Amino acid sequence: MEKYTLIGGKLGHSLSPQIHDILFRLRGREAAYSLTELTEDGLSVHFGELKELAGFNVTIPHKMRVMHFMDELDRTAGLYGAVNCVANKGGRLIGYNTDCDGFLESVDAMGAKLSGKVLLIGCGGVGRMIAIASALRGAYLDIQILESDRDYAFSVVGEIEKQAPGAKARLITAEDEHSGHYDLLVNATPVGMFPKVDACPVSDEVIARSDAVFDVIYNPLETQLIKKARALGKPSENGMAMLVWQAVSAHRIWNGDEYTREEIREVIGTVSQLI
Repeated sequence: MEKYTLIGGKLGHSLSPQIHDILFRLRGREAAYSLTELTEDGLSVHFGELKELAGFNVTIPHKMRVMHFMDELDRTAGLYGAVNCVANKGGRLIGYNTDCDGFLESVDAMGAKLSGKVLLIGCGGVGRMIAIASALRGAYLDIQILESDRDYAFSVVGEIEKQAPGAKARLITAEDEHSGHYDLLVNATPVGMFPKVDACPVSDEVIARSDAVFDVIYNPLETQLIKKARALGKPSENGMAMLVWQAVSAHRIWNGDEYTREEIREVIGTVSQLI
């Protein structure tokens, strides 16, 4: 039986084992997926054990440090400067980054237009990667930030321009004038996450001027942002779709397995019931 795991700091609330177990069963694979909590020092101490696995996923705080242990880095790891998926190919460990695969697949599945005008709320962590991935798809980006984050946000814009030469991206704040239509509105901040579930990152007016909405949050499954978008009949999706599609990308890397959108929709529904 092949063995896989997720390594990270605190993993008590992770849904990864349930998601991966379902995906393995769908393709008739006998495999086990576990959680492995490691301190930063523990990564080097236990890395020999990880090399015995068929593959593993990586989350905070190891995504950057694990890169130094790889025999090879996929172009995606270099693009986003982090590794979250590792495949053991004949004893060689190859590091990938599938963080944005989940976002891109989710957006495609909901029929949203990523090559148009996109309003991205926040650009830290996953927001940074979403910004780069969107620019590579040809998006015209408005990135809404807090004034206190402007210096960091400028560095993100520099990364975008480096990875996607000619990309169009500008920084705005909630107080700035940014009227007009958006093909897609993306929330990449914790605003609206449990327990502060009554918060919404943008005004009702901005939601009304957006054709589709994506929220990286999946607890709650329906944030105020998602509720308001759906009340207006707009296509919308939450972070659970992103989480599941990201797992699908890992299975493609590990075993070449593919899944239909109908299958993934059922997986999303099943795992969502665990929240």
